[in-house]
Amino acid sequence: MAYELFYWPGIQGRGEFVRLALEEAGAAYRDVARTRGFGALHDLLAEDGPRPSFACPILRDGDLMIGQTAAILLYLGPRLGLVGEGEAERIRTHQLQLTVADAVSEVHDTHHPIASSLFYEDQKPEAARAARIFREARLPAYLGFFEQVLARNPRGPAQLVGERLSYADLSLFQLVEGLLYAFPQAAARGLAGAPKLAALHRAVGERPRIAAYRASDRRVPFNEDGIFRRYPELDG
Repeated sequence: MAYELFYWPGIQGRGEFVRLALEEAGAAYRDVARTRGFGALHDLLAEDGPRPSFACPILRDGDLMIGQTAAILLYLGPRLGLVGEGEAERIRTHQLQLTVADAVSEVHDTHHPIASSLFYEDQKPEAARAARIFREARLPAYLGFFEQVLARNPRGPAQLVGERLSYADLSLFQLVEGLLYAFPQAAARGLAGAPKLAALHRAVGERPRIAAYRASDRRVPFNEDGIFRRYPELDG
């Protein structure tokens, strides 16, 4: 039975981290809202079930429903062969996934620092200040941290944990992709000082299934409705 992924149809968003894992593993899945329309997502969120999710992405595997990107990947990792077999590697991978999630939230807050319910145009002065702090302090901190993780991996710097690709590597690739879209100048400067991270980003992007997915119409382009938005004034 194919996995069912429920997420907003017109953006990559947090659902993209799940898609990359499914695509890399060659898993059968349906991107429900993209194939059946927004109504399918609305109906799911409106269901009066015993275990509701606050928001999407939501993964359905048979009778099991899982919300939250990191929780979905924690579930999928061992099933897709995208996490180490030992408990220590599984927890370490999950920890790094949560750090990626923290970075993603901070990226979102650069263009919506006051409230998600307001338009970007309603908070531009605050966004300019938030983006400057992110570019100068937070972006280098995150890139530097992941560079250190790669450098300290006893199995080599080609992956974050252990000796094989994990879902955290795929998610880190997506984070870097998003940063290069939203902050092309600041991200390029940061990656110049993080060669191992830059190498991981290139290597993941060239993996056959990931490259094929990126070239397909299943991969929605970045746009100014998603988490990573390109507002040139926020790139300094």
